[in-house]
Amino acid sequence: MGLGAQEVGASVVIPNWNGRGWLEACLNSLATQTVPPQEVIVVDNGSTDGSVAYVRCEHPGVRILELDHNTGFAHAANRGLRAARGGFVALVNTDVVLTPDWLAAMSEALRTHPEAAAVACKILALSDPGRVYDAGDVLRRDGACEQRGRFGTDHGQWNQPGEVFGACAAAALYRRAAVMSVDGFDERFFAYLEDVDLALRLALAGWRCRYEPTVAYHAGEGSSPQLAGGHRYLVERNTLMLVAKAFPIRWLPFVAYRQAAWTWHAMRERRLADHMRGLIAGLALVPRALRERGGLQDRARVPIEVVVPRLPIRGPSAGGHPAQITAA
Repeated sequence: MGLGAQEVGASVVIPNWNGRGWLEACLNSLATQTVPPQEVIVVDNGSTDGSVAYVRCEHPGVRILELDHNTGFAHAANRGLRAARGGFVALVNTDVVLTPDWLAAMSEALRTHPEAAAVACKILALSDPGRVYDAGDVLRRDGACEQRGRFGTDHGQWNQPGEVFGACAAAALYRRAAVMSVDGFDERFFAYLEDVDLALRLALAGWRCRYEPTVAYHAGEGSSPQLAGGHRYLVERNTLMLVAKAFPIRWLPFVAYRQAAWTWHAMRERRLADHMRGLIAGLALVPRALRERGGLQDRARVPIEVVVPRLPIRGPSAGGHPAQITAA
């Protein structure tokens, strides 16, 4: 894409909010990388569980950026990206453990594919290493983001490198200049789907996302139980903001169908209150998102019909089970 800076070395950014219980395994896995990171930065979102003291004592080489309250994953990630010295920046959740070759393989994928802004990896469940958590993201025209392989057994079916729509930011590598060229993560998302929104804007700008089958192990939703309203609230709210920002009006019937389906599932599973709070909060954000559409469309180098191709939105091939879309 012609950003041109010589990109050597990879920084690692770990947004943390009360993740003390996970940090030891995460940081130890970074210490055993076959290609060590240029630096490790922990961006602490006002933790009250001793996280900062632990890092200072046990990992004195780690840089710490302290925020005074929980500003959300998106803001913490942006702070880390701006502070990073490396041309490549890995985002790693606190509840992630990386295999020793992870950073080497991810960096090589980004280095050999100059058209790529990001690299996704094969993420397996930390508690059940034979189960797939994510093998790259897929965005559909109904607004649902599916994680390839989610909940399936790992039989090696995701062991081929290739191209995907986007990367799950729980364990992903980004080309820093590319991310900054599209203004980083949208901090209004706070948490959940902020990586999908970034992937969409990068793709519209002409960037690609690679998939590299090196493995990261992820506990999943390590901090989510502490969030006010829970992650389901944020997924519903942020889905509406995502589609309002970028989707063409003619896709509205697909979005309406998915929203109706999610509402039905929420009612059946006795979680309608959280779902409706997210729906109301999302609708409140729609007017501003609609006003931004023109600018996003003016900057786009690739049509959204190419970025988000026609895929089934119902039936077995579409996925769409509530648990599959809430962790994207």
